[in-house]
Amino acid sequence: MSRPLTDQEKRKQISVRGLAGVENVTDLKKNFNRHLHFTLVKDRNVSTPRDYYFALAHTVRDHLIGRWIRTQQHYYEKDPKRIYYLSLEFYIGRTLQNTMVNLALENACDEAMYQLGLDMEDLEEIEEDAGLGNGGLGRLAACFLDSMATLGLAAYGYGIRYEFGIFNQKIRGGWQVEEADDWLRYGNPWEKARPEYMLPVNFYGRVEHTAEGAKWMDTQVVLALPYDTPVPGYRNNYVNTMRLWSAKAPNEFNLKDFNVGGYIQAVLDRNLAENISRVLYPNDNFFEGKELRLKQEYFVVAATLQDIIRRFKSSKFGSRDPVRTSFEAFPDKVAIQLNDTHPALAIPELMRVLMDIEKLTWDQAWDITTRTCAYTNHTVLPEALERWPVHLFESLLPRHLEIVYEINQRHLDRISSLYPGDFDRMRRMSLIEEGDVKRINMAHLCIVGAHAVNGVARIHSDILKATVFKDFYELEPHKFQNKTNGITPRRWLVLCNPGLAEVIAEVILHPGPDQLRNLLKFVNDEAFIRDVAKENKLKFATYLENEYKVKINPNSMFDIQVKRIHEYKRQLLNCLHIITLYNRIKREPNKQFTPRTVMIGGKAAPGYHMAKMIIKLITSIGDVVNNDPVVGDRLKVIFLENYRVSLAEKVVPAADLSEQISTAGTEASGTGNMKFMLNGSLTIGTMDGANVEMAEEAGEQNLFIFGMRVEDVDELECRGYNAKDYYDRIPELKQVIDQIGSGFFSPKQPDMFKDIYNMLMFHDRFKVFADYEAYIKCQESVSALYKNTKEWTKKVIHNIAGSGKFSSDRTIAQYAREIWGVEPHMSKLAAPDDPR
Repeated sequence: MSRPLTDQEKRKQISVRGLAGVENVTDLKKNFNRHLHFTLVKDRNVSTPRDYYFALAHTVRDHLIGRWIRTQQHYYEKDPKRIYYLSLEFYIGRTLQNTMVNLALENACDEAMYQLGLDMEDLEEIEEDAGLGNGGLGRLAACFLDSMATLGLAAYGYGIRYEFGIFNQKIRGGWQVEEADDWLRYGNPWEKARPEYMLPVNFYGRVEHTAEGAKWMDTQVVLALPYDTPVPGYRNNYVNTMRLWSAKAPNEFNLKDFNVGGYIQAVLDRNLAENISRVLYPNDNFFEGKELRLKQEYFVVAATLQDIIRRFKSSKFGSRDPVRTSFEAFPDKVAIQLNDTHPALAIPELMRVLMDIEKLTWDQAWDITTRTCAYTNHTVLPEALERWPVHLFESLLPRHLEIVYEINQRHLDRISSLYPGDFDRMRRMSLIEEGDVKRINMAHLCIVGAHAVNGVARIHSDILKATVFKDFYELEPHKFQNKTNGITPRRWLVLCNPGLAEVIAEVILHPGPDQLRNLLKFVNDEAFIRDVAKENKLKFATYLENEYKVKINPNSMFDIQVKRIHEYKRQLLNCLHIITLYNRIKREPNKQFTPRTVMIGGKAAPGYHMAKMIIKLITSIGDVVNNDPVVGDRLKVIFLENYRVSLAEKVVPAADLSEQISTAGTEASGTGNMKFMLNGSLTIGTMDGANVEMAEEAGEQNLFIFGMRVEDVDELECRGYNAKDYYDRIPELKQVIDQIGSGFFSPKQPDMFKDIYNMLMFHDRFKVFADYEAYIKCQESVSALYKNTKEWTKKVIHNIAGSGKFSSDRTIAQYAREIWGVEPHMSKLAAPDDPR
């Protein structure tokens, strides 16, 4: 097969980004050299590749600054309602290429680098991922920032500038090993420290009730230092801001108590305060009730609310002197979106500020708070719901505990007046859970303190109303909404799959969600996207060969499951299929099999034993399958190490089959499923999360849907799930499970996978065996169809054509209109070099 074109060669042939203007290229080269020699103060003879990357990043950043300033001026002049998206995670990935795409600079930069003898792709690979998130929740926040800027909303992302993001995953001897992610080691060209906006955050202390109201005294102070990162919209000259807080000890930290000789220790102790923003907690869909985590949650909320109120008070012309003194208009000028319960403390904190500092009454403060805040729920898994021990709250945030108690008292008074004598309902709906340890249910706090509560896919929002938050839905049905997640088509099509973006752009004049339906005109054109798909697979196969030293058959089906490793996502079901295929090949070595390369990737939380065992099982299966001469290249199993945003950008365009096989009713939405759909992958999946809506948009016959629906899972739960029934009834399943349990994949340690065996046989919450038969059958039809290129391609085109709904632009437009009360607009801002 011929060598695949590099992205650079491909871009040379591509018109979708507009041709590089000659003057532009000359200017870029001049600026690049200026940054190389002056900003980076380097002798031109010893510049490293990293110097070139930084010089290019600064050159591109120059194009952002004027637009950034102009956007702020525009906001101040118009004084729009501002949207504040509060999230403890922003999983940004790399920024250089995304910025070039959004500013239409990619071709010109490419040409400039080419003329300077540099390779753009090599430079892009030098950038560290900003891995300030675990998975779906943090990546969603990043897509939302892109869409909010693209829709011209006055929006700000607020979070924490973790010094160490999600760990780097190394696989050693088949086991996951974690390494700290020192992503700031070489500096970050995209951020700007703003020490002039540094703010104090208080912890601990005690509350005194005086005639003037409550006073929070004797606190420990930590400073929040903001770092701003520009967020450009797509070719509209809007540049919004993501502001991330870093913890700093105040200069008098511990020095006031130092005795003779204690000075050195006092200075060293500054670390205790600064630890708050040191590291991202690496759990996805799991609550860990640690004091440091609660500190992080309050830290981001307290700093952000001070910033929000300062901006609300200051005049629309950008002066920093307060001009608004009345808070009556606050909910008309401010919307706060809580991305899950992690920033839930915004509710009691806003109450505290309005009452204790701004001297509003409880009723005024509560009205403002509930009209300002809205809450997005991301999961129904009980172990993921935040329930903070009261004793932790009492010591760290004594005033907030009082406020939460008061919110709860008033809330329960209301319940008791509406449902007299229904004590069980009061217990279920209380913000405080009694038990061995008294806890605060943060989801309940969010529902009571917000004017809107949304799930992230239709089926998920329905489950919230019917089960988890049933009582609250009965009380206030008007609060509950659905906002199906989306992904930004800039990063997840134009950036990561330029070949496909070009093909689409050729047949659609204005790419957009509705126009994608035009692709259906080509549904019978077998060659329509064949070359692009082939090209992407070849390129990824080459990458894998370099990275993993494995030879991959690029004509095999690329069967891919990439996501966090979690029992509910059922990577184990995938494993059972792989072993079943292996056994079939061994049983009938001369039979024709559709060749497959199965790739599984994802990180396991460091403390999640079962997830780490699952990774070890996948790598062990790979060791057996990949080294069996009977199998040859009909089946290969690869564990993709250190799955992250920049790797996703390579994997997604190369996939043939996307595995979305969670137990129905467990995956709130999924967004990886949308990336694969947009890039021409077919989905094998359960009717869970957004899969349901994907099947609706593309036609259920164009996905491979299998397995139990939510009703079936509920019914099975009631009947009682007994894994042994399936084990005894299905010979192929029995063989697979016996192989795992007996050490077939771990001959040196036969008991290695006993924990997995026991879990699957005796306490599997996610009912893997119940879907095994349907999954295997469905995979057989996948293999059969893959041989029929024409029919496969038809389904692919139906999927791409139906993927428009899953743009985060649609999601954000719905949030804007239905929750925040603002209207998105597609107008452009004048560019900095345009006359105003």
